Amino acid sequence: MKADGGTLITLAGYFALMSLFAIGGGNSAVPEMQRFAVDVQHWMSDRQFADAFALAQLSPGPNLLIVTLIGYHVAGLLGALVTTLAMCGPTCVFAFFVGHAADRFRNTLWHAVLSRGMVPVTLGLTAASAAVVARAADYSFIAAGVTLAAAVVSYAIRLNPLWIFAGAAALGLFGAI
Repeated sequence: MKADGGTLITLAGYFALMSLFAIGGGNSAVPEMQRFAVDVQHWMSDRQFADAFALAQLSPGPNLLIVTLIGYHVAGLLGALVTTLAMCGPTCVFAFFVGHAADRFRNTLWHAVLSRGMVPVTLGLTAASAAVVARAADYSFIAAGVTLAAAVVSYAIRLNPLWIFAGAAALGLFGAI
C-alpha cells in the first residue's frame, strides 16, 4: 500500500487511542488490532496478521513489534514509524504520571484494590489475544493440534519456548503443517 496522508492519520489516531487501552501491555490489545486491521480496514488477511504476530513474538525486543509490522504492511517505513510512535508515545507520557501517582499513594487501600483488580482484566485480555491469534493460525486440524500441544506443554512443563518454536518449525519444514 502507498503511504498517503489519510492512511497515516488513521494509523496514528487508531494506535494512539489503542495505546491508552492496552491494559497489561500491547498483547492485550491484539484482538482489537486484528479486528481493525483485518475486519474493518481490510489492510491484511487473518493469515497475514497471524504471521505478523508470530514474527513479532520471535523477534528480539518488545512484544509490541506487531504494531510496527502492521504499520509497515499498510504504509511502508513511514507507516511503521507512525504506528510505533503512536502506540508508544501516549502510553509513555501516561505511564510517567501514573507511576508518579502510584509511588505517592502506594500504601493506600484504593491503590491495593486497584492493583489486585487489574490482574484479572489483564489476564482476560491476554487470553483473548491468544484466542484471536490461534483462530487465525489454526487453518487445519494439525495446526490446531500443534497450537493445543504448545499450550499444554507451556502450561504443564516449564520448557523454554524456543524449544517449542523449534519443534513447530521442524514440523513446518517437513511439511507436516
